[in-house]
Amino acid sequence: MRQNWPERLWLLRHGQSEGNIARDAADEAGSHEIDIDVRDVDVPLSALGGKQAEAAGRWFAALPRDERPELILSSPYVRAKQTAEIICRAGAIAGGPAQTLVDERLREREFGIFDRLTTRGIRERFPEEAAHRRRLGKFYHRPPGGESWADVVLRLRSMLNTINLHYCDRRVLIVCHQVVVLCFRYILEGLDEAAILGIDKEADVLNCGIAQYHFEPDPHGLCVPELNLWNYGVPLEAEGAPKTSAKDAVTGTR
Repeated sequence: MRQNWPERLWLLRHGQSEGNIARDAADEAGSHEIDIDVRDVDVPLSALGGKQAEAAGRWFAALPRDERPELILSSPYVRAKQTAEIICRAGAIAGGPAQTLVDERLREREFGIFDRLTTRGIRERFPEEAAHRRRLGKFYHRPPGGESWADVVLRLRSMLNTINLHYCDRRVLIVCHQVVVLCFRYILEGLDEAAILGIDKEADVLNCGIAQYHFEPDPHGLCVPELNLWNYGVPLEAEGAPKTSAKDAVTGTR
């Protein structure tokens, strides 16, 4: 029996956010906390993040009509929804502007008690938990009240089931977050802990960096997702929008 997959799948991290800027400032100052007074879910794009989203939107819009995304799925976080909406307005969706479909399973990894803390802040305020994280590794470590990478993988497996059921043979663009993008790679490519952490260590996922998968079935209807683009930032350079890749770290209050 034929497997159900999209025709094409793009994963795109949101544009630079105000939280990314606040995180950089806190790290540079050696602070324990990130100076931002909204929930992580409400952190908006920065001005640069908006330009990055516009550039990505123009890149998608320049594709032939029968190669553009047909629909766009987004994390419910403001920075992701703003990125998706800007891309839609740029004419990136085949058939013209389209409503962004929001799904909470695409949300950022939840940080629990580490919320709003820098790496230094975590070590100083929760030394035992920081030591536990070092022993266990970040793929499986779950901060109290938060999620591990494995927890994110679990909800994304459900998300992929929904995509394969409702959007089989369609071209789907997903706008989400750094760890979410990496966890999709873990699932789609059948990676293990060491492999995905190795990819994470090589380079941060760019803001509005593009990952692209094709799904070509064999004569028996079986297929393996093929990664054609990874962390593709050339469109941002072409449009003059600088590339940024600050980690999707803890940025807001709960």
